[in-house]
Amino acid sequence: MHTFLTCTSLSFTWPDGTAVFDGLDASFGPGRTGLVGVNGSGKSTLLKLIAGELTPTDGAVRIAGEVGYLPQNVTLDTSLRVDQVLGIAERRAALHAIEAGDASEEHFETVGDDWDVEERALATLGELGLGHIDLDRTTGEVSGGESVLLRLAALLLRRPDVLLLDEPTNNLDLYARRRLYAAVESWPGVMVVVSHDRELLERVEQIADLRSGQISWYGGNYSAYEEALAVEQEAAERMVRVAEADLRKQKRELADAQVKLARRKRYGQKMWDNKREPKIIMSERKRQAQISAGKHRIMHEEKLAEARERLDEAVEAVRDDDEIRVDLPYTAVPPGREVLTLRELELAYGARVAGLDVRGPERIALIGRNGAGKTTLLRTVVGELAPVSGIVAAHVPLRFLPQRLDVLDGELTVAENVARFAPGATNNRIRARLARFLFRGARADQKAATLSGGERFRAALAALMLAEPAPQLLLLDEPTNNLDMASVRQLVTALESYEGALIVASHDLPFLESIGITRWLMLDGELSEITPEAVGYPA
Repeated sequence: MHTFLTCTSLSFTWPDGTAVFDGLDASFGPGRTGLVGVNGSGKSTLLKLIAGELTPTDGAVRIAGEVGYLPQNVTLDTSLRVDQVLGIAERRAALHAIEAGDASEEHFETVGDDWDVEERALATLGELGLGHIDLDRTTGEVSGGESVLLRLAALLLRRPDVLLLDEPTNNLDLYARRRLYAAVESWPGVMVVVSHDRELLERVEQIADLRSGQISWYGGNYSAYEEALAVEQEAAERMVRVAEADLRKQKRELADAQVKLARRKRYGQKMWDNKREPKIIMSERKRQAQISAGKHRIMHEEKLAEARERLDEAVEAVRDDDEIRVDLPYTAVPPGREVLTLRELELAYGARVAGLDVRGPERIALIGRNGAGKTTLLRTVVGELAPVSGIVAAHVPLRFLPQRLDVLDGELTVAENVARFAPGATNNRIRARLARFLFRGARADQKAATLSGGERFRAALAALMLAEPAPQLLLLDEPTNNLDMASVRQLVTALESYEGALIVASHDLPFLESIGITRWLMLDGELSEITPEAVGYPA
């Protein structure tokens, strides 16, 4: 029997009354499906409904087989041993007891047919690049990226029929990502993966596009989806032009008809005034003319209404993924101007920087494995952490966008948050500039705590880039984590307007390549400059 996953008339509403789905029908068969959609479209909610972590308001989820689910935010009890996280602790203990000579029946029942569980576990850890982690270690000793891979290893060992992955590459370095890509490509069952990671989505076999509570299907990987979508959008825009032309035509015809009817009415009135025909005939002619004029008017008005409806439908089919358009002249840094100096720097957790000079509007990518100290270095540059020793000297105004986006006060509105960073700016100026970050009108009055992930990121970015004095050095820490593709494009367009120096810590290579990186720095114990061709880690 084929493994499958079906959602039938699926509806879900949050306790506050916000509806996410209303009658969603979808079916996922064997193979790898990339689930995409803008932030807030319900991708993570759908995975939670399928995994049984949320209960549908109506409808049903039917699954043939067992489900494995890797949530977006992986948290592990730091006191657990690795074998406990992998779900093999009891079988492993029973095996060790049998090997030590304890032939109790309960040990054999615990082991069942899984005599090679320890070997399988070690092999799975090795495939994911975790071969150095001992099964008896506690999870408190592993990094955040390693804990994600540990949860994935636990799922792979269970061999579920359906595997659900929600943003699995968040916080993974390039080395770990490549291990995960390999695991994804070799998966034999049903897989549904939510991700903004372009390289991961190039490895799926179909794309499910979740928009306005419904799914559209596209065969092939993300590149094929983009091509199909471009063709669709071109056709949709063509239909808008046709519908607009038809609407103009119907308006003209209605106006012409009204002119003709007015002439006919004036002619009829003239005949009546001159009384050239018997009154009874003239009255009948007038009545017939009124009926005809009424039908004529109704026909043209109906045609006009239909044309408006066709235009509305055509416009609805065109996607309105707005882009940030913002002018930031005060962020400009002249070529050669000193921006940042680091000398003989030893960081709080051991990494070292012998020396670094940032000049002019350089765009620097900071890469390195999880735990190498990239975030520590950025926090040291902005003064949030004190170095163990060495010199940090920033020569221009700078701002830092951390992974947690905790620059925003959740109790303040978007406009109020920006005002905190630009206390000298008038309310009108703040709102005018926020509109270019897509916070128009009432949207600028939303409290930060109520924003979706993508909106929250946009608001934090606006607060930093519109700050006074204008930042001439911007530091970003994993900025594309949890962002949908539309939000990543918005970030790229905003950074195109930024004229200062930029240091970005990221594992997202397509994003780094799209923002015009001029220098690549690797932090691996020591900070060193590398060539673009050398970006990456050994397998």
